[in-house]
Amino acid sequence: MKNKQNIRKQYTHPHVDTLKQARRRQQLAADIAAKGITDEYVLDAISSVPRHLFMPVGMEDDAYVDRAFPIGEGQTISQPYTVAYQTQLLNVQPHDKILEVGTGSAYQAAILAEMGAEVYTIERQKIFYDRNMHFQFLRSFPNLHFCYGDGFKGWPAEAPFDKILITAAPEELPIELTEQLRIGGILVAPVGKHGNQRMIRVTRQHNGQLQEEVFDYFSFVPMLKGKV
Repeated sequence: MKNKQNIRKQYTHPHVDTLKQARRRQQLAADIAAKGITDEYVLDAISSVPRHLFMPVGMEDDAYVDRAFPIGEGQTISQPYTVAYQTQLLNVQPHDKILEVGTGSAYQAAILAEMGAEVYTIERQKIFYDRNMHFQFLRSFPNLHFCYGDGFKGWPAEAPFDKILITAAPEELPIELTEQLRIGGILVAPVGKHGNQRMIRVTRQHNGQLQEEVFDYFSFVPMLKGKV
């Protein structure tokens, strides 16, 4: 296993953004739109956030390919289409208070922050939490807040949340997370065992009951308990 210092070096980029990269982001947003993403605010965020900064050094040229890529420790940076799909289901509005479970590369968190949400993101792996705390680009978002903790427990000190986004797949929806969702709030997550995960959207009704909608199949890493 790489130590923390080496992981940080693996992701140390000069924080520059070229015209070529900007054009590739715009093309990526167009490609995602062609696959069915219609939320203009989501597409604007995809075309604005420099994904190459979230890639391991040496993989920058792959950043604007619509694919997931490994980032170490058994984790991936999600496919941009998947990021856009989940974000569109979440119906993000400016100033929404959003809990993200599973920071990982922090690309999804940056998309939410770019859209004007107040983002509280939890990471269970200390190695990624430490890397993101030293990720200079993320400091441009004062609306982005990080926590090292067990995602199954959520962030009760900051609850309730307008929206909750889970970026790893629990086999069943964690009750502790649904309890941190305010009335009228929305939770989006891939749920199920590996190879049989469905994206779901849950809305907390005025009577406190949860209304569930089921969408497409996806493949996510499993959501695990505890901290490492």
